Amino acid sequence: MNLELTAEEVAFREEMRKFFTTEFSPELRARAAGFGKLTRADIVAGQQILNAHGLAVPHWPVEWGGKDWTPVQRHIYSEEMQLASVPNPLPFNVSMVGPVIAAFGSQEQKEKFLPATANADIWWCQGFSEPEAGSDLASLKTAAVRDGADYIVNGQKTWTTLAQHAEWIFCLVRTDASAQKRQAGISFLLIDLATPGITIRPIKLIDGSVEVNEVFFDNVRVPAENLVGEENKGWDYAKFLLGNERTGVTRVGFSKTLVATAKEKAREVRVGIGTLLEDPLFAARLAELENELLALDLTQLRVVASSADGKPNPASSLLKLRGSELQQAATELLMDVAGPDSLPVDIADIDSPEWAQQAAPRYLNYRKVSIYSGSSEVQRSIIASSILGL
Repeated sequence: MNLELTAEEVAFREEMRKFFTTEFSPELRARAAGFGKLTRADIVAGQQILNAHGLAVPHWPVEWGGKDWTPVQRHIYSEEMQLASVPNPLPFNVSMVGPVIAAFGSQEQKEKFLPATANADIWWCQGFSEPEAGSDLASLKTAAVRDGADYIVNGQKTWTTLAQHAEWIFCLVRTDASAQKRQAGISFLLIDLATPGITIRPIKLIDGSVEVNEVFFDNVRVPAENLVGEENKGWDYAKFLLGNERTGVTRVGFSKTLVATAKEKAREVRVGIGTLLEDPLFAARLAELENELLALDLTQLRVVASSADGKPNPASSLLKLRGSELQQAATELLMDVAGPDSLPVDIADIDSPEWAQQAAPRYLNYRKVSIYSGSSEVQRSIIASSILGL
């Protein structure tokens, strides 16, 4: 298989590279690269720059801001965005709820939500996981009971990422408790977080941040017009959403930037009579990781090129599994280069550079990547059944 880009694809890559490196300020890109902390305003501003140039939601239908790109062009777009350290568009908006509304929502829902979702005028969060329904999501218990023109919602969601910033939440709720199959009787509901009866409680993570939350619903009234698609068909929409969510989670470009930073900083670390970069053991570790990223990059391009018919490729589980492992390896490498300078965190009056102070929290935070969008155990099961036929 010829994995070389065509002349048109090379030109497209150069166009994307120029755009990402000129339209976004060096300060914003530096914060996104980990030389500082991205704020809510940074993320919104970044998505609005993309949207102003028609590049926030290229995989959506063209009538709602999408681009008629090939899978390879979409891959190049994502790769160049990561290599330039441009803040990613909100995944809850562009890769999750947006495509669901575009595919299954009413015309009124599309007109109300899609433009605002593409421009980050609405910040969405995802209400799927529950305390006893994480990997076994079909066992969710949050209930929505029809009462006239409304649903009354009661229950709890957990691990709700960045809910503290969100205005709306898209939820899976149980609307038919008597359904024989657990996957049946679930609906997809859009809920305004300003509605009375909703409580958001932060969960502090191992890296010291508050990235996820618990969300409680106590007799929350939600207009029935906020039901997406048909009642009790939410499991189908959730599977569609998860297929979009897992697109691009390999994040090879992101891992490459981390390795490049580690390589640059290793030149400045003195070890014996030379630098850390010249240390044979470190050099071997670095070379192994670079080779693994190259292999994953080529594998991803093969998968992308073979998905032109739009059908899901089970090999994407290989990308998710290996991509997660290499993201974690890259964050560990950069933390090890930082050494003792990675121990202080968010301390201004100390002789430890900000990139080093962010290295350890990032390493700890990225333990999550082998869990979200389908844990590594789940991916191995898919690989065993769908690829190896075991």
